[in-house]
Amino acid sequence: MSKPLISTFIVPKLRQSVQDVLDRALKGDETSNYELEFRTKSNQTCYLLVNATTRRDAENKIVGVVGVAQDVTDAAKQDRAAKSMAQELRQLINTANAPIFG
Repeated sequence: MSKPLISTFIVPKLRQSVQDVLDRALKGDETSNYELEFRTKSNQTCYLLVNATTRRDAENKIVGVVGVAQDVTDAAKQDRAAKSMAQELRQLINTANAPIFG
């Protein structure tokens, strides 16, 4: 039993964006290094770095899309945590009552 990829595994806020990437690839416009929030069968969120490449036949006609994804969940979570911490530090500095010299 097959399930539709986008409505089953892609978080709602990114469904249209993913559909656009696939549609563009079917027109020959390939996408590289697209970060995607993905939901697993157990409903866990992970992050993938995706490339969508046009697949062509011997006559160079488009016949489909080849997608390759790399799990970058750990790196994405660390990056988000670092950005959050930097934002908190900026806010602390901007709202400090005493001057801060660096």
